[in-house]
This record gives sequence, structure tokens and C-alpha cells, in this order.
Amino acid sequence: MTDVTKLRSTIEPKSDQLNADDLIGTTKTITVTAVKSGTPDQPVTINYEGDGGRPYKPCKSMRRVLIYLWGDDGRQWAGHSMTLYCDPSVKFGGVQVGGIRISHATGITKKVDVALTVTRGKKSPYTIEPLKVQQEQPAMYPPEKFEKNKSAWQELVTSGKKTPDEIIAQVQKSGQLTDEQTAEIRAFGQQSQTEQSDDDENLFPDDD
Repeated sequence: MTDVTKLRSTIEPKSDQLNADDLIGTTKTITVTAVKSGTPDQPVTINYEGDGGRPYKPCKSMRRVLIYLWGDDGRQWAGHSMTLYCDPSVKFGGVQVGGIRISHATGITKKVDVALTVTRGKKSPYTIEPLKVQQEQPAMYPPEKFEKNKSAWQELVTSGKKTPDEIIAQVQKSGQLTDEQTAEIRAFGQQSQTEQSDDDENLFPDDD
């Protein structure tokens, strides 16, 4: 049964590559994982994260753009990202069939104009905007897990087996701590110093 809240799947072409029709009414930002050689007609195949076996095979104009931006060594393209869209004005054989174009790319800090051939003997500037890839925010350390484990962490600090900073560094490998949680762990060290000071005073009682 078709999920009517996600109808895009019903118009996806049955193809072994990303097509302009996939981008009708939307855009797609991809991150390159590998660049491979293809056929004489489509000499460059770009694999990207989550391509599902349907890589992007850029046309000659877009290959020129990518080489201009990232250089002609395809191995260096891995890790870069670009935003793709469908340009319905693209012609093939004199007929408007639509084609995939690049609007944004990483590796640039300001918009770039590339002179591309429009018709024989005529070129036109093509603009690429810089792409700012948002970094994923680290997951927060589960509050219930923090409450469960903090007594054990306090014991490690009190016994001198770990410092508060060592505890914090280890815990944040699993999740980000809040400022309050960090302060609470650091307080274990202060409590430990206070208890140690009290013990030292008991070793040297005041003379009567």
C-alpha cells in the first residue's frame, strides 16, 4: 500500500543513476564518497552517501564546474558536498528534457562564476554558491544514566583513581554533558580535597 504522505517514491525513475526527474520540486545535497571512471558517454561516476546504488553521473558542463572548483584529481573530491537541482530548461537534441545542475558546493568561500558553453561559439557565466555544511550536534548524555553513574564516578575521584577531568573526558565519548553536569563532576574533586584536609587535621590535633 502506498504511503500517501510520501508520494515522491511513486515518481522515481527505474534507473541505475540519479536523474533530473528525481529532483522535480526539490533539491538534493550530497557528500561525495568516491569517484570512478564510467563509459565514454558518461565518463565520470560519483558515489555519495546514501546513493542506494544510483550514483550521480555529471554531464560535461557540470564536470567542468567540478574540475574548476575541486581540481582534476577525482580522488580529492571525496568528502566534498554539493547541492543538486533539476533545471527544466536543459535541452538535448533541441528538446527541453531537463537536467541536473549544481547550485552550491563546498570548497569555496564566496560565489564563483564559471564560463560554460551555451551554444557553439557562445559562453555564459554559471554561478555556484558556497555550501555551508551543518555539523551534527553531538547527542546529549542521557540524564537518567548520569544520575545512575555519578555515585560510582564520585567514588573513583574520592579514591584517587580518576580526576574529575578524566571522568568528564571519558563520559563525553558517549554523549555531551551539560554545564551543570560538568560542574557537578568537578565538585567531586573539591569534596575530595575537603575530606583529605579534614583527615590531615585529625592527624595533628591541637595540643591541650
